[in-house]
Amino acid sequence: MDWELSCYSFEVTPIGVFYGDATYKQDAPRQGRLFADHLGKIELAKGKNFETALRDLDGFERIWVIFQFHKNKEWRPTTRPPVPALGRDRVGTFASRSPYRPNPIGLSCVRLLKIEGVTLYVDEADLLNGTPVLDIKPYIPMADAFPNAKAGWVEEQDKNVWSVEASEEFSLQNQFLLENMGFNIFSFAVIQLAQGPYDTTRKRITLLKNAGILAYRTFRVEFEFNETTRKIFLNKIRSGYTEEELKSDLDPYGDKETHRKLNIRFFP
Repeated sequence: MDWELSCYSFEVTPIGVFYGDATYKQDAPRQGRLFADHLGKIELAKGKNFETALRDLDGFERIWVIFQFHKNKEWRPTTRPPVPALGRDRVGTFASRSPYRPNPIGLSCVRLLKIEGVTLYVDEADLLNGTPVLDIKPYIPMADAFPNAKAGWVEEQDKNVWSVEASEEFSLQNQFLLENMGFNIFSFAVIQLAQGPYDTTRKRITLLKNAGILAYRTFRVEFEFNETTRKIFLNKIRSGYTEEELKSDLDPYGDKETHRKLNIRFFP
């Protein structure tokens, strides 16, 4: 059987690259359509006549994007879902959307905004920046949508997501970092906390009494939560560096100047 399967192996060449603001796996939403405003673009290779291949695609609201999980080097037979079903800690990889697959191939249904030349602008994307794109196909509701199909263990998940709100101070700080660093910490916080603040195994969360700290790269988000109302309130964004660390010229991430400006502006 192994010899027979080897006869069908073939090489795949990416047709383009996805670009967005999600750099690390924790930045990307788990199912893109659940979180809007995850914009990005797919730039196809030039000189391949892909302009002609894109003809007539702009009439579709959604497209399937087949891509490579380029940052995963190994596969796992089981995985722990972001929201496990009650009584289940892990499920089989083939019963999941886990990126740790025998062949690192991903599939996402994203919203197509517009096409310019060989660049496709999309929303609700759960791909990381720099993801190789292997193919694009139109989403056809008549053929692709089965809303009444059974969904196995997913039907046993807790469907009640938590609401995430931000203070005025947090919003101002988030806008400052968006303008200076190009990433949206509010969006990241929604992704990480919308299923609740208690799962600290996959998130960089330190829990306190009815409060917590969420780490995003070298920044820290202070938040409060109410289990009864299932609400999370984002209070502020602060630096993860100490005063002594900010005084040091050692800057491996190249972001200390932004931290210093953040402290001067919001924590004088």
